[in-house]
Amino acid sequence: MSDPMRTCILSREEAPRDGLIRLALSPEGDVLPDVHAKAPGRGAWIGVSREELEAATAKGRLRGALARAFKTGEFRLPDDLADRIDAALRRATLERLGLEARSGALVTGGERIDKAARQGKLALLLHAADASADGAAKLAQAWRVGSDREGSGLKGLTLPVDRTILSLALGRENVVHAGLTDAQAAKRVRDLLARWLHFIGPDRADSPCEPKSQDSAPLGSPATRTTETNEGF
Repeated sequence: MSDPMRTCILSREEAPRDGLIRLALSPEGDVLPDVHAKAPGRGAWIGVSREELEAATAKGRLRGALARAFKTGEFRLPDDLADRIDAALRRATLERLGLEARSGALVTGGERIDKAARQGKLALLLHAADASADGAAKLAQAWRVGSDREGSGLKGLTLPVDRTILSLALGRENVVHAGLTDAQAAKRVRDLLARWLHFIGPDRADSPCEPKSQDSAPLGSPATRTTETNEGF
């Protein structure tokens, strides 16, 4: 079954529902992110980046678009809505990674990932934001070899969280790289990560790995700043 299409209330562009972010009204009348699209009542869909959302909020465009979508102007628009959306997308992505780890579809550790990659069993390669560029490149090369795609641009994706946060999400120690060995699991993670990266924008999404190896850094190394706001649904 194909993913239903929805229209972004700000750009007016149509896109698959799973690539957009749903906003809904809480029982108290607050506009909150509903990233799993499960909250009851009317919803409003956005597909813009954080920067575009904040610009639309400052100009009053978001409030007007929400009033039309909700068929009412009786709602509260939180000042930190962008932070709440970022936090909800982050949580959804990391929780999914944790679920895939518990299901056995995720491997960690350079040697295990390299082996799975060279055997053609790797479906998705992920790196913590503070992974070494060398380590990421070596695993990407193993993936290309194992999938018979040498010379292509196939490479892993960098998560916008460091090893400390990634390790906590997976319930394992010092996770710098991770690989998914199930195609459907890889799609679930890739879709969630793509939505998160699109929202936070290229300045955060495309942060390069550190040029010097940090693969032996302790688990307690400083984590990237994150927002712990509850999603609300």
